[in-house]
Order: sequence, then structure tokens, then C-alpha cells
Amino acid sequence: MEPNAFIHPNAQIGKNVIIDPFVFVDENVVIGDNTHIFSHTTIFSGARIGRNCRVFPGAVIGAIPQDLKFNGEETTAEIGDNTTIRECVTVNRGTASKGKTVIGNNCLIMAYSHVAHDCFLGNNIIIGNATQLAGEVVIDDWAILSGGCLIHQFCHIGQHVIIQGGSRCGKDVPPYVTAGRDPLTFAGINLIGLRRRNFLSDQIQNVQECYRTIYQSGLNNSQAVEKLEADLAPSTERDIVLKFLKTSQRGIIRGYND
Repeated sequence: MEPNAFIHPNAQIGKNVIIDPFVFVDENVVIGDNTHIFSHTTIFSGARIGRNCRVFPGAVIGAIPQDLKFNGEETTAEIGDNTTIRECVTVNRGTASKGKTVIGNNCLIMAYSHVAHDCFLGNNIIIGNATQLAGEVVIDDWAILSGGCLIHQFCHIGQHVIIQGGSRCGKDVPPYVTAGRDPLTFAGINLIGLRRRNFLSDQIQNVQECYRTIYQSGLNNSQAVEKLEADLAPSTERDIVLKFLKTSQRGIIRGYND
């Protein structure tokens, strides 16, 4: 191990891990095989970092939450396999609310971004530079948040979403959509992203039919749910959209004609 790094003797370090000079690794830390921790990174107690990850200089993983309700409880900040954490990213550990902050596999968290306490990020997610996630945000698989986004606490971002850079998000963003403008609104389905991920034409058609009903029929959300259930045959895409609408706690973003 690098002699100019501090690695607590109780930290669990996997095979072929590279730890550069001037890294701090606290006790109660787990770092998986083949991960590279770059210089001047700080990894606090409770951090769990997977295999084949890269954590770039200035990142801070597992610092205590910026939440006045936090009372020193044992919690974690968990990062999956094959995930890259770029320069000066901060990932706080959880609180008693959920007990952990989670970033999944194959994610890219770009420089100067913040992932607050109890956030749950799925797999294959991209977070653009300087994007700030407040506490208990949920982001589903394959979502892309462009640079400089501000996400209000408790918001839910659906799978395969793309959000315009500089957006302020105070509502839930349903699956498969592009969101932009100010205030944040539905701007169509994420057609390019779905095609890149090999969605078939009938799957894309299912998504389009869902959002015609939700945003172009003049119905409120409850009425749109009823119409989707009555008029559209069950499909994976329809059912994912329906589940999102039924479980949304903050309400979804408005349509561009609202």
C-alpha cells in the first residue's frame, strides 16, 4: 500500500486495489477488488465501494449527513461495481430514515456533484457535473441528469429519463421522458435514449400512447390512470408508467401545454 496514504488497519481492502498518495481511508470501510482510489480522496466510516470502481481526487465518500436530525446512528454509503466517481463529488451516508445512501452499478457521477443522505440511485445512471441531489431522492436505472441540475428532496426520477442541464426539479419525473424548460416540464419521450437501448418499435409506441393520454387528453392524473388501464393492453412499459403514477408522492411534472 502507498506509504503516504492513511489506511485504517480495520478497513477491508480487496485484491489489486490501487490507493494513491494522500488518500484517507477510515475504519469500517470496504473497498472491492480492482478499484482505484486517486490521490486526495477521503473515504469515511460506513463507505462500501464495489469492484472495478474509480474514485477521483477530492471526492468524499461516506461523510455524515447534512441533516440536523442525524444523531450519530450507524449508516452506510454504498457504491456498486464499475462505477466512476469524478473529482470533488460528495456522497453522504444515510440517516435513520433509510439507513443507507446507494449508488448502483455502472454509474458515472461527474465532478462537483452531491448525493445527499438516503438517496437511492439505480444502475447505469449518469449524473452531470455540479448536479445536486437533496436527501431521499430516488433515481431509477438508465436516467441521465445533465449538468447543473437541482433535485428537490424526496423527488423520484423514473427510468430512461433525460433531464436538461440547469433544470430545477421539484416534482417527480415519470419514466421514459425528456424533461426541460423552466419550470421543468414534459418535453416528449426520450426517443433517442430508448432506441440506443434497443427498445423495439412496439415498445416505443406503448410509451408514446401512455404520454398522449397523460399529457394531451386534458385528464388529471387519476383520470389518466383509469383511461390507461381501460384502453391500453397490459405491457411492461404501460405497467411501469402506471406504477410510477400511482406511487408518486410529489406529483409529476406538468405538460408543456399546461
